[in-house]
Amino acid sequence: MTAGKKYVVGITDHMIGSPDLEAEVLGDDVEIDFFASTDEASFAPDRLARLDALMVWGARLGPKIISHMTRCRGVVRYGVGYEKIDLTALDSAGIPFANNPDYGTEEVADHALAMILSLHRRLWKHDARARGYTSGWQVHSLKPLPRSNKATVGVVGVGRIGTAVVNRLKPFGFHILGYDPGQPPGHEKAIGYERADRLVELLGRSDIVTLHCPADAETRGILDAGGLARLKPGAIVVNTARGELIEDLDALEVALRSGHLSAAAIDTLVREPPGDHSLLTAWRNREDWLAGRLVITPHNAFYSDHAAIEMRRNAAKTVRILLDEGKLRNRVTDRS
Repeated sequence: MTAGKKYVVGITDHMIGSPDLEAEVLGDDVEIDFFASTDEASFAPDRLARLDALMVWGARLGPKIISHMTRCRGVVRYGVGYEKIDLTALDSAGIPFANNPDYGTEEVADHALAMILSLHRRLWKHDARARGYTSGWQVHSLKPLPRSNKATVGVVGVGRIGTAVVNRLKPFGFHILGYDPGQPPGHEKAIGYERADRLVELLGRSDIVTLHCPADAETRGILDAGGLARLKPGAIVVNTARGELIEDLDALEVALRSGHLSAAAIDTLVREPPGDHSLLTAWRNREDWLAGRLVITPHNAFYSDHAAIEMRRNAAKTVRILLDEGKLRNRVTDRS
């Protein structure tokens, strides 16, 4: 350990340069070991053995790596999701784990709302088609196109972000359904939405479905072929949550080609960057049948200049509290 330092905190990687903000929050008595890699195989055992805590962004954390972390008092992820973290291995090693849920709420909600409004108003399809109009400019209306207050939005997952989406939807007059069995009775009254007791009810009644739930044993593939078939014909789907919620691109392509699904907007995919698939090829090539109906953004719904700073400071603060008080806030204990 460097002279004058009391603790060693490892940082696997993050999106923005060197960990200067983290160093500021963690303090002068902390030595930072910046691995600068998402490849867990490159993390040397002797470096892992020195760590009092580890901060993780995009790297995987499996049993082999965890077995070397004999001094570690906690692992903190910069983001919210933790699909790449082996919680069982951490639990077996006696190392608690925390995520970072209190950043980016506004950004993801804004991103989802922008997708909802743009697809509902069919802006991207207007843009795609208008390039070829040579006459009768204003007569090229797209139908159907209901008013906002004649449409129903189904929000799957009414936690922090889902609630922020509900609050943003209200001024536009949408009827809002919410499905979240984890929320207590009366939550819908406090927030202001109609509770759907069953997911199938929400899917069948909603003109637009927006996903804001984690990917777990109950939700992975929630919109597979069967889930998509349960959607109201002509529905719109928005996913700013987890790629695993719509992991069947074959089924998504069938639903879009048939017209059963009017449009989809996706910020998260199972594989990123996405590989080869006929649906993705049609999207990349702006094929006429799909133009303006599939919107994909590169997993950046969470981002703003302010959120990026907030994310890093919050994660580092969680580590600092752990080192000072032995308490890990935002601890994740769910093993699903």
